[in-house]
Amino acid sequence: MSVGVPAGQPRTRLRPMREEDLEAVMRIELRAYPFPWTQGIFRDCLRAGYPAWILESDAGPIGYGVLSVGAGEAHLLNVCIEPGHQGQGHGRRLLRGLERVARGQGARRVFLEVRPSNPAAIALYQDEGFNEIGRRPRYYPAHGGREDAIVMAKELLFDDWA
Repeated sequence: MSVGVPAGQPRTRLRPMREEDLEAVMRIELRAYPFPWTQGIFRDCLRAGYPAWILESDAGPIGYGVLSVGAGEAHLLNVCIEPGHQGQGHGRRLLRGLERVARGQGARRVFLEVRPSNPAAIALYQDEGFNEIGRRPRYYPAHGGREDAIVMAKELLFDDWA
């Protein structure tokens, strides 16, 4: 699925993640997170049939997202843009694409967790209509201990309602 971009921005496209993408995904994951997922986690998600998508430019993958969908709800499990491509609207395009995928699979609501120490992601999610609905104490590993997770949710509007 092609994703529209403003003039002067590189074109990006969203496509399903494949196992052969995992090397590129891991390069991004290791650069972006101090406590990254393992390649095995990504592989297990693919084998379990979780929707997993790559955001790519002409130069290759620049981001990815993994979600689970069931019982009318979606859970964004991992959303990441390569650090050198952050702050350019790619995260917003990826998030909107993942929401379309979730809607297409019948989700009416989407949930996610985010670290309080990630203000850029929190701002993006709030700007895209997510609201904080709770906290998960000591959810994430962190240097010197654990970090809470902010739980956020958004009601998904179907195209004919918007």
